[in-house]
Amino acid sequence: MGLTAVEKVLATKSEKLGVRAGDVVFPAPDYIMIHDGVVMGAKRELDALGINRLAAPDKVMMVSDHDVIYGSARAAERGAFNRRAAKAWGVKNFYDVGRGGHGHIFPMESGLLLPGMFYFDNDRHATNAGAIGAFGFRMGAEISRVLATGTNWVQVPKTIKVTLKGRLKHGVYARDVGFHLAMLFKKKHFDADLDYRVLEYAGDLDQFSLAARTALCSSPTEIQAYGVFVPPSEAILAHARAKAQRVFTPVYADADAHYEAQFTLDISRLEPQVSLPGGVQNAVNLSVAAGTPIDHAFVGSCGSGMWDDLVQVATVLKGRRIADGVRLFIAPGSEVSTKRLLTEGLMQTFVDAGAVMLPAGCGPCNDAVVGPIHNGEVSISTATNNPSGRFGAREGKLYLGSPATVAASAVTGKITDPREFMVMETAL
Repeated sequence: MGLTAVEKVLATKSEKLGVRAGDVVFPAPDYIMIHDGVVMGAKRELDALGINRLAAPDKVMMVSDHDVIYGSARAAERGAFNRRAAKAWGVKNFYDVGRGGHGHIFPMESGLLLPGMFYFDNDRHATNAGAIGAFGFRMGAEISRVLATGTNWVQVPKTIKVTLKGRLKHGVYARDVGFHLAMLFKKKHFDADLDYRVLEYAGDLDQFSLAARTALCSSPTEIQAYGVFVPPSEAILAHARAKAQRVFTPVYADADAHYEAQFTLDISRLEPQVSLPGGVQNAVNLSVAAGTPIDHAFVGSCGSGMWDDLVQVATVLKGRRIADGVRLFIAPGSEVSTKRLLTEGLMQTFVDAGAVMLPAGCGPCNDAVVGPIHNGEVSISTATNNPSGRFGAREGKLYLGSPATVAASAVTGKITDPREFMVMETAL
């Protein structure tokens, strides 16, 4: 019996001919990513143990993406601490404020994270690695162990396969697919548990760009998937080859790989979606919520912060103004995208429309350290999830939509189908 894609990745990185779900391995990562919010805790823990050298500082990637604009003395203290830590640890791959962007986006864009790779991360949105055909594994606070030893034990997860059939309608996007898929799993239309599982996509995937694949990785993460994997297409491989900073080998599941469960979703009939307040799994056809007045909108996050997402927004905002009483925040996923916004004119479109531009990073999705809402306000955004209080006020209402849906809603001041504003496009 063959292997799934993630079983192959873990076997290769553990120097084994093959592994199966349930096996325990000690994979050698290509990278070890640690985000700004946990560096202080990890270093103090290691310092207390007398560990002042990292096992593989050349593999460590420190990223400042959660607190990019210091809104408090505590945030400024943490930033200063992180800079000292990078120096003390000898970390050369330190992407501080203004030097990289969102840690779950810019490595894929820049050729650092490539097909077939494996890395450890303290953050659960390491699942984004599946967009380029890699596997990221969340360690949480135990990332300090990986920093100290270079690896950690990993139990090989089971894999669930979802085959996407058909092409999306104009004005329907990969993020809509993700919302709908989360609903299908949570409401047991797809009767399987994603907890500590990998979701592997198959089917009509060539239509999805890297940004779209990143969106497909977002929603399963919010319903406990530990990994997501999208087999790389020729277009993805071409991107990787053009950007690659090292040699890579793409990985694909064997035809006779074993899956815990398999499901098929016809996406050709899907309508634009919104997730109602309370969770990404509360997805409904946009028409159910259409007309709901909004006060706040946000485009960005590791689910929808890539260049193609920003283009979706610009397509809607071009020549239009954001509605009175609505504030729209836009956070690019990378510094590369920020520069492109300037050189290709999208920044002018956003500013002319009245949007508030934020630096590359998490933006309000990081528990609204910037751009919060007030009690009673309504927001629609591309954040990774929408539980009560995520944007500050617990009595606010948070909706989720695709970048195009969020932009259209910001223009009208109410939740709006983006197809009312968009010209026909030939690709996502």
